[in-house]
Amino acid sequence: MSISVGVLIALAGSDGSTKVGAVPVFALCGAISFAINWIAFAPSFLAQTEAYYDLTGSFTYLTLIAVALAFSDIDGRAVVVAGLVAIWALRLGSFLFRRVRRDGGDGRFDEAKPNPLRFGMYWSVQALWVFLTLACALAAITGAEREPLGLFALVGVLVWVTGFAIEAIADQQKGAFRRDSANDGRFITTGLWAWSRHPNYFGEITLWVGIAIVALPVLSGWRWVTLISPVFVYVLLTRVSGIPLLERRAKERWGDEPAFQAYKRDTPALVLRPPRSTA
Repeated sequence: MSISVGVLIALAGSDGSTKVGAVPVFALCGAISFAINWIAFAPSFLAQTEAYYDLTGSFTYLTLIAVALAFSDIDGRAVVVAGLVAIWALRLGSFLFRRVRRDGGDGRFDEAKPNPLRFGMYWSVQALWVFLTLACALAAITGAEREPLGLFALVGVLVWVTGFAIEAIADQQKGAFRRDSANDGRFITTGLWAWSRHPNYFGEITLWVGIAIVALPVLSGWRWVTLISPVFVYVLLTRVSGIPLLERRAKERWGDEPAFQAYKRDTPALVLRPPRSTA
């Protein structure tokens, strides 16, 4: 399934893409995404570890951006988009890698690791995740059509900076909360987490919307399909593996506590909103 979706997106995004020989650079990036994750899967399965899963994801983002730049005509928009993706990937990848090392593992993989097909599926899904998330950025970098930077670029960068700041601050706040032994077994309700139950995900979605806005002026033909990028991030985080999974875990741990019930009632799941006054 993940390969089929990847092929369809590769075909659409390759419309108007620069080429290496007869191969569109956009499609080449899709193939590399799957190759990197399948290669990383083999030693991870043998060692029965998910320690390098998130790090591989970040490496894939950076590699695809580097390949796209190397085989395309670079302009200001390509540099801006590539820089935004690289900054995000380096920060989030290192953050997630440190978290897994600190926590000793990621519970999502416990049941899947012994089964090569199930564990391998996670790596295939990550390959597709990277490719779909990057689709808009790759279209902007690899497309033969060029436009000078303008209002769309300015607005997109401002939206990206807003999302990036929200995600980074939320991660820092939750990390500090967990490091305090006084909070063992508790849930965070302070800082941005008083404005949203998942502010980091709101920031993540927002920054990819920003990148899509930067890319808009150079999208045409079938490349409009690459606008699936922010939509995919939104659907994945709000309907599949993000909020639903964490909300289910939170309900199992604190669902019977009045304080948690009040927090869930008064705090939006995603979009930031000032906390309600308790006066």
